[in-house]
Amino acid sequence: MNSIALHASGVRATLGNAEVLHGISLALPAGRWTSIVGPNGAGKSTLLKVLAGLLPHQGQVQLLGQPLAAMPGRRRAQQLAWLGQNEQGTDDLSAWDVAMLGRLPHQPWLAAPSAADLAAVEQALRATQAWDWRDRSLGELSGGERQRVLLARALAVQAQVLLMDEPLANLDPPHQADWLALVRGLVAQGKTVVSVLHEISMALQADEVVVMAAGQLVHQGASGDAATHRALARVFDQRIAIQALGTEWVAVPK
Repeated sequence: MNSIALHASGVRATLGNAEVLHGISLALPAGRWTSIVGPNGAGKSTLLKVLAGLLPHQGQVQLLGQPLAAMPGRRRAQQLAWLGQNEQGTDDLSAWDVAMLGRLPHQPWLAAPSAADLAAVEQALRATQAWDWRDRSLGELSGGERQRVLLARALAVQAQVLLMDEPLANLDPPHQADWLALVRGLVAQGKTVVSVLHEISMALQADEVVVMAAGQLVHQGASGDAATHRALARVFDQRIAIQALGTEWVAVPK
């Protein structure tokens, strides 16, 4: 495996007539969990979409050592899984069928699901605790249940790199804890996870933290580093402090 999962160099992106990413360069390590944090409007979600190849941009992005723009679509979809913020699904599809969409990059055109596809979808639905209502339509599910099905779809890809934008949306605290355990399990398997999170204390559970403000990279470092904590306090106008709670770091208001 490459030591760097995703590498961006001089990335600029525009939404409408406004440039929202201003020459960002960073390298995200493979086999690690990196959280991207910053105040509203920092460009976190835009950066994640650029890294996923979902937004036009200037500059270069590499996935596992290969130029992202030059990778065939199927290969890229096999290597990189995406969970977007407030994603909409087809309400009349069952949870099983939504999760099976994650296997499309692995299936020949119009082919029936293989045994590997069936096993991957079952594993993903069980991992997100969505297996018991696999036959229910997406439209019948609560916001939290829907989010777990969409997460199962991303897991079913079995990609080496997973990008998640606000994956904790609509999840209650117990299921947020389940998500944390799931991410740690993926990293233990050698997978790379990159997440945008508003919950700073949860973001500090990651191996590395990328701190953004106003479309720029402010800091990248280990979640336990004092420099990372100072950068977080700075971009949030010194309104939070990072404190130790047992073996973990938490953000508290000042």
